[in-house]
Amino acid sequence: MLTESDKELIELAKEYRDRAYAPYSNFRVGAAVRTALGTVYGGCNIENSSYPMTNCAERTAIFKAVSEGEKEFAALAVVADTEGPCPPCGACRQVMSEFRIDRVIMANMKGDARIVTRGELLPFAFSDSDLT
Repeated sequence: MLTESDKELIELAKEYRDRAYAPYSNFRVGAAVRTALGTVYGGCNIENSSYPMTNCAERTAIFKAVSEGEKEFAALAVVADTEGPCPPCGACRQVMSEFRIDRVIMANMKGDARIVTRGELLPFAFSDSDLT
């Protein structure tokens, strides 16, 4: 069930999708992350002609928040023009796991949405406990 807060995140993610730099794939993605204190940061995918140097929308939003001192998050929304709700890539799932983002809202431009937990996205995530 989408809350009003979820819907706001989706709308902001759509706005950030318009800012995507995707001249190679033309696959535009937007994301918005809400911190535990309610501050919201947005991001878009930023491609590079050297494909591995591309950064996804989800990581852009999370990294912007972290660079501003945020470390606790309530939710993240990701939006793309996909057939169903847009799932995050594996790298983004690992970053979401690192920052314990437990509410992930996957959406598309048609209004479809699905809410999942980080455990559902990446059930065997590598974590700090694996380093000890």
